[in-house]
Amino acid sequence: MLVYFWGFLYSNYLRFWLKWILRLLTRKCELQRVFDGLKAGAQRTLSIGNRGVVRKRSRGILRNAVHIEEAEVEKCVRDVMKEKKIEQKDTGFKTNLHISLLQISGYKKLYSNVENLRKVPYDSDNEEHEEQLIELWNLLMPHENLKARITKQWCDIGFQGDDPKTDFRGMGLLGLVNLVYFSKHYTDEARQILSRSNHPKLGYSYAIVGINLTEMAYSLLKNGALKSHLYNMVSGSPQMEHFHQFYCYLVYEFDKFWFEEEPESIMHFNQYREKFHEKIRGLLLHCDVILTLQN
Repeated sequence: MLVYFWGFLYSNYLRFWLKWILRLLTRKCELQRVFDGLKAGAQRTLSIGNRGVVRKRSRGILRNAVHIEEAEVEKCVRDVMKEKKIEQKDTGFKTNLHISLLQISGYKKLYSNVENLRKVPYDSDNEEHEEQLIELWNLLMPHENLKARITKQWCDIGFQGDDPKTDFRGMGLLGLVNLVYFSKHYTDEARQILSRSNHPKLGYSYAIVGINLTEMAYSLLKNGALKSHLYNMVSGSPQMEHFHQFYCYLVYEFDKFWFEEEPESIMHFNQYREKFHEKIRGLLLHCDVILTLQN
C-alpha cells in the first residue's frame, strides 16, 4: 500500500517538479538528458523507441515520432525540437534524434520488405527465379554441370527432391535469395560448409537447413529481437543488405554449433535448432550486440 502511495505521489506530483528543477539546472529537457547519458546505437534508440521516453512520457508530436515514415523524419525532428523548446543550434541533439528516428522507421520498412519477399512464391515459369536457382548451383558446384532442370543432382546441395521449388514454400523467394547471397558473397565459406554438411555421421541437408535459418532470421526480425543488433550496426536506416548479412552469420555459426554439439542423428535436428535459436536470442538481448560474420 505504501509503495503504491509513493508511486502515485511521484507520478502525479513529484516527477513534474523534479523534471522542472533538472531543466532549470541543466537547461536541457528530459530527452536531451537521456541522449547525453546514453551510448549511440541501440541504447539511445531503444530508450525512445521502446522503453518509454517517447511512448509513455510524451504527448503529441513526440509520441507520434516513433510511428512516422522515413520521408517524414527530418520534419519530425524540427517539430520535436520546436515543441520541446530545444535550440536549433544544438546540432548534436538534432543529429542524434535524426539517426534514432531513421533507425526506428527503417526497421519497420525493412520488416515490410522482408515480408513482401517472403510472400513471393517460387515460380518455375519466372525467368529471374530460375536464373537465381541456377546461379546457386553454379556458385556451390562450379565443376559440375546440371544434367537437367529437374534432377536428383539437387540433393547434392541439400534439397529434398528432384525439383527445389517445392522446398521454398515456407519462406518463398526469401529463402532462395538468402542462399544465393551467402554463396555469392562468402563463396569459400559456403563451399566449405556444403562440404562439411556431407559428413558421413554429422551431415545435414545444406539447402534445407539454409531455408530453415531464413525462417529463424525472419522470426527474429518480426518479433523485434534484431533491433539492438541493427541499431548498433547501422547508423541510419537498416537495409535488406543488413538482413542478409545477419543470415550469413546464422549459417556460419549454425554449422559450427552443429559440429560442436555432435548430434546423434539428423532426426534430432529440431531439438538442436531450438537450442541454437535460444543461444542467438540470448546474444541479441545484450544492448551492445553486433552479430556479423566478420566477427
